[in-house]
Amino acid sequence: MFDVASSEVILLGVVALLVIPPKDLPKAMRVAGHWIGKVRGIANQFRSGFDTMLRESELQEMEKKWAAENARIMREHPPEPVQMLPMAGPPEEAHGADSDEGEAAPVLTDPPVITTPAPAEADAPRPATGAQA
Repeated sequence: MFDVASSEVILLGVVALLVIPPKDLPKAMRVAGHWIGKVRGIANQFRSGFDTMLRESELQEMEKKWAAENARIMREHPPEPVQMLPMAGPPEEAHGADSDEGEAAPVLTDPPVITTPAPAEADAPRPATGAQA
């Protein structure tokens, strides 16, 4: 924001030493730092407010462009009307109307019962004997 060269800072330091006595110099530097901090805070707040306004105006501009583009597309390609199919009743009846009339309705049966045979004695493990161990 402010362009201050190193020679200007040295000149300000020499003038401060001549005008402000050495014992009051730390207090003067604290006060100057405090005021510089306030000025920087105000400048940052102004900058952020300005950036927010710019961002909002850009968004409004883009929304207008998008709305115009959307309107143009809708004019060029209007939506096709959707025709509703008449429903004769519950979905089962409507599905049955598409199938052949000669077919019989499916019949539900009980699931088959599967029984497993008991293992034969030959398949059973043999107990260990002293000779094999």
